[in-house]
Formats: sequence, structure tokens, C-alpha cells
Amino acid sequence: MSDPIAAAKRAQRAELRERRQLLSESARDAAAEGIARQLDALVDSLGVRSMSCFLSTTTEPGTREFVEGAVRRGIRVLLPVTRTDGLLDWSVATPDLDITEGLFGSPEPVGELLGPIAVGDVDLLVIPAAAVDGTGMRLGWGRGYFDKTIGSMEGCPPVYAVIYDSELVDEVPADVHDQPVTGVVTPTKTVLLAPVRR
Repeated sequence: MSDPIAAAKRAQRAELRERRQLLSESARDAAAEGIARQLDALVDSLGVRSMSCFLSTTTEPGTREFVEGAVRRGIRVLLPVTRTDGLLDWSVATPDLDITEGLFGSPEPVGELLGPIAVGDVDLLVIPAAAVDGTGMRLGWGRGYFDKTIGSMEGCPPVYAVIYDSELVDEVPADVHDQPVTGVVTPTKTVLLAPVRR
């Protein structure tokens, strides 16, 4: 028996992945600059001293410029490291960040690993997404790492997903385990969607 939600997610992910792969290098560079500006402003407005952020792949809106700047400004940035059990370890970003390929080909830091609970006291989570809808529901890439992390946190801080402008959509297919985000950061704007965490 087929699962209609899973099928809808697969179809939407495939379309979004293809759209991202068609972006020019100049469009990606401009997006990375915009993301850095938006995240800098968000971090300042929230008074963030400690946060988590992912390292973007070549097709995702770029986060590396932001991470490097945040580290220079003295913000403690935890970077996710995938594990085979579906949980995330964390590593503190450093100015001379050494990056390797993680379990699923995503860029991950090389450094001392902190366990899954290390992210429990951050002021802000910045996570990847394929798309987010107006209610804050997030379509991830299907591995469930960030849904598990958010779902397991007591007193979860604000969670912002980084996407391209066109990926803030009317609706994404959602399952019972999917976790909403507080807002989105795009290259041109930061949008608060669901101020109350469930």
C-alpha cells in the first residue's frame, strides 16, 4: 500500500532539487551574501551568543559566509555531524574550519564531537529545508535528523529554516513526526511564521 504523504514529499523534493541545480553560480553567490546579511540581522535582533547552523551544500542557499563571520564575532556556532543512528552530534565551528564529507555527502566539520544534547542550550537553531509553508511546516530532505532534534528538545529555542525565496510555499505535505519552524531566512527576507513552538 502506498503512502500518499510520502509520495507527495518525494515529488516535491525532486522538483525543488532540480530547480536548485539549475541556478547559476552568480545566483548562488548572491544568495549566500543575502543569507549572511539576513542571518546577521536575525542573530543581532535575538541577542544570540550560542547557536547551531548547518554547512550548506553547493545547491543550498549558502551559510558558510555567515558561519565564518559569526565565529569571528565571538558567537559559539555548533555544526551538525550525522550519525548512523539518526541522531546528530555537534562540533564547535572554529576560524580555521576543516570540512569533510558526512554520511550522506553533506559538508561536516572535522573536530571534537559533542553529543546530541550539546545543542540543548543554544539561543537559535538554523536548519536546512527543501520548502516551508505559511504555517511553519517544513519539508526536509527525508532523513529526519532535524525533526528528531527539534522534537526532543525541552524549551526549544527559535528555529529558522534557510531556503530560497521561491521555496516559501502555500503548503507542504506533513506527517505526524514533522516539526514546524519558527520562521524562514531567504536571501531577501526573514519571515516569522509560527512564533509559538508546539
